[in-house]
Amino acid sequence: MKLSGRKIFKGIAEAEAIVTKDGISFYGGVDPDTGKVVEVGHELEGKSISGKVLVFPSGKGSTVGSYTMYRMKKNNTAPAAIVIKQIDTIIAVGCIISEIPCVDRIDINNINTGQIVVVNGSEGTVEVK
Repeated sequence: MKLSGRKIFKGIAEAEAIVTKDGISFYGGVDPDTGKVVEVGHELEGKSISGKVLVFPSGKGSTVGSYTMYRMKKNNTAPAAIVIKQIDTIIAVGCIISEIPCVDRIDINNINTGQIVVVNGSEGTVEVK
C-alpha cells in the first residue's frame, strides 16, 4: 500500500514502524540519550523510537523539542523517519535540522506497529510493505 502526503524533509528511510495515537513531545517526553519515550502515561512509555519509522498524529510541547531531535540525531538515537498526520513547526524544524525524512498529511490509521515502512520524503510518499 502506497500513501501520498506532503513533503516535509527529503530522504528515504526503510524501517519498522512504531505507531501511537498520542501526540509526542520530544522535550521532556523522549530521552535523547536512549531514544526511549519517558512521558508518564504515554502509549509508548518505555519503548524505543530509535531507528524506527515513528508514526503519530501531532507534536506537542516546547520549541526545545526541535533541538532534542537534533541531539538524538547526533547521539544515533533518532527515528529513521517520521510520518505524521498533521505536522507543527516544532517537529518540522526538528526534522529539517536533524535531516530526518518526514511526510505529513498521511492517514496514520493505515499503518501498524511492526510493519516495514518506506518513507520517501523527497516524493512525499509512504509505502507500507
